[in-house]
Amino acid sequence: MSIIVYILFSPSLIVFIAAETSSITLSQSLSYGKTLVSPSGIFELGFCNLGNPNKIYLGIWYKNIPLQNIVWVANGGNPIKDSFSILKLDSSGNLVLTHNNTVVWSTSSPEKAQNPVAELLDSGNLVIRDENEAKEDTYLWQSFDYPSNTMLSGMKVGWDIKRNLSTCLIAWKSDNDPTQGDLSWGITLHPYPDIYMMKGTKKYHRFGPWNGLRFSGMPLMKPNNPIYHYEFVSNQEVVYYRWSVKQTSSISKVVLNQTTLERQRYVWSGKSWILYEVMPEDNCDHYGVCGANTYCTTSALPICQCLKGFKPKTPEKWNSMDWSEGCIRKHPLSCQDKLNDGFVLVDGLKVPDTKDTFVNETIDLKQCRTKCLNNCSCMAYTNSNISGAGSGCVMWFGDLYDIKLYPVPENGQSLYIRLPASEIESIRHKKSKIIFITSVAATLGVVLAIYFVYKRNIADKPKKNENIERQLEDLDVPLFHLLTITTATNNFSLNNKIGQGGFGPVYKGKLVDGREIAVKRLSSSSGQGITEFTTEVKLIAKLQHRNLVRLLGCCFRGQEKLLVYEYMVNGSLDTFIFDKVKSKLLDWPQRFHIIFGIARGLLYLHQDSQLRIIHRDLKASNVLLDAKLNPKISDFGMARAFGGDQIEGNTNRVVGTYGYMAPEYAVDGLFSIKSDVFSFGILLLEIICGNKNRALCHRNQTLNLVGYAWTLWKEKNALQLIDSSIKDLCAIPEALRCIHVSLLCLQQYPEDRPTMTSVIQMLGSEMELVEPKEPGFFPRRISDEEKFSSNLNHKTSNDELTITSLTGR
Repeated sequence: MSIIVYILFSPSLIVFIAAETSSITLSQSLSYGKTLVSPSGIFELGFCNLGNPNKIYLGIWYKNIPLQNIVWVANGGNPIKDSFSILKLDSSGNLVLTHNNTVVWSTSSPEKAQNPVAELLDSGNLVIRDENEAKEDTYLWQSFDYPSNTMLSGMKVGWDIKRNLSTCLIAWKSDNDPTQGDLSWGITLHPYPDIYMMKGTKKYHRFGPWNGLRFSGMPLMKPNNPIYHYEFVSNQEVVYYRWSVKQTSSISKVVLNQTTLERQRYVWSGKSWILYEVMPEDNCDHYGVCGANTYCTTSALPICQCLKGFKPKTPEKWNSMDWSEGCIRKHPLSCQDKLNDGFVLVDGLKVPDTKDTFVNETIDLKQCRTKCLNNCSCMAYTNSNISGAGSGCVMWFGDLYDIKLYPVPENGQSLYIRLPASEIESIRHKKSKIIFITSVAATLGVVLAIYFVYKRNIADKPKKNENIERQLEDLDVPLFHLLTITTATNNFSLNNKIGQGGFGPVYKGKLVDGREIAVKRLSSSSGQGITEFTTEVKLIAKLQHRNLVRLLGCCFRGQEKLLVYEYMVNGSLDTFIFDKVKSKLLDWPQRFHIIFGIARGLLYLHQDSQLRIIHRDLKASNVLLDAKLNPKISDFGMARAFGGDQIEGNTNRVVGTYGYMAPEYAVDGLFSIKSDVFSFGILLLEIICGNKNRALCHRNQTLNLVGYAWTLWKEKNALQLIDSSIKDLCAIPEALRCIHVSLLCLQQYPEDRPTMTSVIQMLGSEMELVEPKEPGFFPRRISDEEKFSSNLNHKTSNDELTITSLTGR
């Protein structure tokens, strides 16, 4: 049988492909132009280059994925200059890569095989085994023990203690240079093992220890995740972590990226790699950013705070936001009399660095407390395993480093921090004082309310302005001088106007330091302007996420109410997807990237921010795009925040935009995280279709986009929804999955709609989806005559109708 050799060209890769075989034996070799292919055709091993034909590597890649698909390289630091190279097994059973009879790379198996065979498995693992060995999973050597920059499903990261072998990821210097960079990621063998991302010898990011359910610093790592199964094993012989996909059809990988200094999890959508998860995710994920005996939280300004009972070591530096020296105790511990010490409980934490710890899995929390109290060096303790009722004991000694406080307590875990009795009593006194003040406030509440209603009608505006300014200062929000803003925007020139929001125009500006800004100028004619202004400042000032627009500051002077944001060079999403020319700039992979980013931002608002935030006006014009077309949710003037477990509310004042509002909200004033999910479903359809929900999208003018989509879905003809400008190059299965998910989000009843956690899981996997029920939509479009005869305050921008006052039933 003849062997046909051909060349597969890719923008960054040239691979030589030959007849398919998955293994080589002592009598065989692999030369340039030939490959091994795993039994099911998933992975391929051979010689490749990364854009430079003078640098050739032995590597493994996904056989049928053309983009960013190399997952392992053998000779990353020692490339071959030409095609005169051979891979073969030597007599000892080791793989040897030679070039002109010079060894370039080889394996080092401690055991000699009688009948060795090298095989590429469907997992992407290159293994050497003895064919005489009865157990097929007994390997003399495997590439999974020596990973490159990529972690695959089933691969272990950790330690084989018996062999003193550490398995960790090491980043490439760049995408086209597999030379090892200085960024690594793996397990450190502390008494309480921890996972670190290291930059050289310095700690850069920490996962936190395994607590029986997840890593302490990975709140989204849920045990019931429908896509991934997580496993952590720690005993006398091995300590390792691995994950696997639950559905064999799913393709996922984790990549350590030297360029961005990130650990990135990707999911293959069928057309492109989708960024599913990134660590570090925010500033608080950078190791030790706040110094010793502190905690970091993105829901506060500044992000660094001293632990209870501690104060800044150097107040001058601390106040200038240099937190490197951390905090020290306000009062020393009473080690001579241990009974005078106690513990304060702090919930919702990523527990401290585990370098100086002691672990005892056999004792309970009460015994752990006693043991810690009897050791003068013990600074904190908690359960080592928080699953079930909690078990085991872990104690910390010395200063406490790299603690993160999560806005939602259940995302973290509890920590008991040692304090002297005087400090414990002080904390108790403060709590009692708060309870007393709360009681007094409740008693006087009605009187004060009546007084302020009266006072509001007679008080002069300067005092009102001073009150608002004082509130803003209390939030630690930078306050811009009005002259600074007018100068930056050329006195609010029409040439600088870049948009029109629900409560006024938006201007582009440039500060004297060169920073470009976007200034939202709340209209003085808006009856609700001050309310929306203070709401937006209070909410967004505490929000930090890559998919939320960042507030730089504000200005309140006289009639002027100004919000200053980071400038988004590509404007709002609606200017792209609803424009026949610009829509062609957003191909399907880019649209899917935008969809996923919006979903992540909304998930943060609903679940991971300090308060549960319901946006209430999610729409295409409120999604901004940065220079790389990354989406950022904006405009929080209509948002509502809840504490605790509250996820819904009702109102007599319905705000939002017709065409995006959930039925229960538009009709009855009932809003919840599920009403945001409904709006996301509308937005998802609009991104796919390129048409507005309230615009004509079919000859039958009695249907809006939702009704049209539902009709096509029932007719099994949903492909007609895809924007014609992207349809030819679209990943059809992925687009259909998005349409399916959108219809699940648009179901009539809130309880039927998924949460944003489920939405992200459904978008990022090939899990089976339930059939959607009929969506909530009005089958008859509101005519222009009806629209303008409505007795509502409204604005028209891009044919949208934003409701600012409507009585709910």
